[in-house]
Amino acid sequence: MTITVKALQKTGPEQPFQVASIERRDPRPADVVIDIKAAGICHSDIHTIRNEWGEAHFPLTVGHEIAGVVEAVGSDVTDWKVGDRVGVGCMVDSCGTCEECRAGQEQNCLEGNVGTYNATDVDGTITQGGYAQKVVVDERFVCRIPDGLDFDVAAPLLCAGITTYAPLARWGAADSKDGAPKKVAVLGLGGLGHMGVQIAAAMGADVSVLSRTRKKEQLAIELGAQQTLATSEDGFFADHRGEFDIILNTISADIPVDKYLSLLKPRGVMAVVGLPPQKQPLSFGSVIGGGKVLAGSNIGGIAETQEMLDFCAEHGIAAQIETIGIHEADAAYERVVAGEVFFRVVIDTATFEDAEVA
Repeated sequence: MTITVKALQKTGPEQPFQVASIERRDPRPADVVIDIKAAGICHSDIHTIRNEWGEAHFPLTVGHEIAGVVEAVGSDVTDWKVGDRVGVGCMVDSCGTCEECRAGQEQNCLEGNVGTYNATDVDGTITQGGYAQKVVVDERFVCRIPDGLDFDVAAPLLCAGITTYAPLARWGAADSKDGAPKKVAVLGLGGLGHMGVQIAAAMGADVSVLSRTRKKEQLAIELGAQQTLATSEDGFFADHRGEFDIILNTISADIPVDKYLSLLKPRGVMAVVGLPPQKQPLSFGSVIGGGKVLAGSNIGGIAETQEMLDFCAEHGIAAQIETIGIHEADAAYERVVAGEVFFRVVIDTATFEDAEVA
C-alpha cells in the first residue's frame, strides 16, 4: 500500500503553499524510505513552480535538497539499513545501462534521468519533491551523509554543493600551475557562489569573488576568498584582463559574457552553473582568442555527489543557512528572489507534525 505523508504543495504558480496529503509509492524491493529531517530551498524550485522554466505539473511539491534518516528498506536493498543518515539530490532514477550511467554520470543519462520533482517517473506518475515528511527513492540514488554534517547544513549540499564541486574538480581547481595555486574567480556570492568559494579554497585555489559591489567582502573572506573585486568599478575589465585560470559563473542573470571571458588566461575555463532565463550573447572570437573554454556543468553523478559530501565533511565545509518552518516558505521565496538570504534557506520538516492539512 502507498504511504501518505504531509507535504507543502502549490496548485498553481500564483497560489500560496498549502499543507496537503500526498502519496508515496509502496516501496519496491530496491527502494529506501527516508524520514526527511531537512529540505533546502533552491532557486530551481522557485523557477520550476513559477512556470519560469516551462509549464509545471500541478499540484506540485518541489524540493531536491533532502536530508534525513532511513526508516525502511526494500527486500533487495544491501547498501542501506534503518537508521542510516542519508541524502537525496536532484534525480531519483535513470536507465542505469547507457554509456553515461555506466560512467557514473547519471545526470546525463541518454534516456533522460528522472528528476526528484516535476518529472515523469518510470511508472508514469509525476515525481513529488522533498518539502514533505518522507520520500521513497531507489537505493542507487541515495547518498550517505557523514556524521560530521548536521542535516540542515547538509541538505543544500545535495544541489548547491555538487553543482559547484563538480566543475571545480573537473577543471582542476585543486591543481597547481608552475608550483602556484590556480586562480579561481567565483562570479556571484549567493547560494551557489558561497559553496563554490569554500570548495575552491579547500582545494587549495587562490579564490577571488566577482560581484557588482564589495558589500559582501568580509563574508567572502570568512568563506575562504582572498579578495572581492567589484565588477562595476571603472576599468575593472581592463585591470583584470587575463588574470584567472577558472571562472565559476553561478549567477542566473544577464552578463556581458565576452567581457568576462576576457578575464581568463589563455586556455582558461569559464564553467557556467547559473541559468539565466534569457539567451546570452557570445562572440566566438572570445573563446577562439587564447583557446579558452566556455563550459556548462549540471550537478554531478551519484558517486561524485558522495565524493563531494565526504570532501565537505573532511574540510569542515557546510552551507550557511537559516532554518524556517513550513508556513514561512512563501515569504522565504520572496526573500530568495530579492537576494536577501545569506545564503540558503532550509525547511525544518519537524514543523509538519502539528500542521493541519488544507
